[in-house]
Amino acid sequence: MSRSKNRAPDFVRQFEGAQTLDGLLELAGSPCDTADVLERMREARAEGADASQVIPTLFEGEPRFRDPDLARRLYQNLLGLWDLVLEGKAVRPEDGPRPPRPKKERVLPPTPFHPDEPTGEFVEAAWRYLEDDDKARTRLMHAFENRQDGLLGALDAAGLTDEGYGVARHLLFELHAMLELGWPPGLGAVDVRALDREPDAPPAPDALQEYVTESLFEAEQDEEHPLAPEELAQVRTLVRRGLAALWRARKGR
Repeated sequence: MSRSKNRAPDFVRQFEGAQTLDGLLELAGSPCDTADVLERMREARAEGADASQVIPTLFEGEPRFRDPDLARRLYQNLLGLWDLVLEGKAVRPEDGPRPPRPKKERVLPPTPFHPDEPTGEFVEAAWRYLEDDDKARTRLMHAFENRQDGLLGALDAAGLTDEGYGVARHLLFELHAMLELGWPPGLGAVDVRALDREPDAPPAPDALQEYVTESLFEAEQDEEHPLAPEELAQVRTLVRRGLAALWRARKGR
């Protein structure tokens, strides 16, 4: 379940061929293949656009990869292909039959824990489901933003840096989504006053608290934007109280 970041290898703009790019596009959720990308890039070059304008049009939403190395390789290939188009070099998708594109592994939603408490196995399964199913993640994100606007407003007013706010918001969304997945009656809106006081004991199931602890440890160790100790403490308090409020917001408990 670790999401800690490793130092990335050098980024090299290189087009490795249509077969490779087709597979990477498929994994990223793009409806395009190499031929479509070429057509759009040539049109963009003729109109004086640049790569940052054409590449986002290849995806219906944010491209997502479980493996950051695959994401890096996708952009290496796209930018390498863009360079070839800019240089006016002939680029043609390979002729002949191609092997099947790599398929995304279908991840099923976790089995609800209702009416009990989530286990570590449930949390792991829920996290993987959120990582791999873009449509489910988007649906649950909309539910979080619409139902917990008071919680988000309190978070906005907490005075965090962009990094601290991002960590807290992301964690609270994941916790909300896990509870939605595991508790079919759903969640109500939380009492935002709960963020101003310590929760009653026990505040939330151990498996969810352990997830928070691990996630915040990774945020603290992040190589690019580690949270400072003072802000980490503030984020930890907000998330712990938010988790307790979400746990109490279960319907029909």
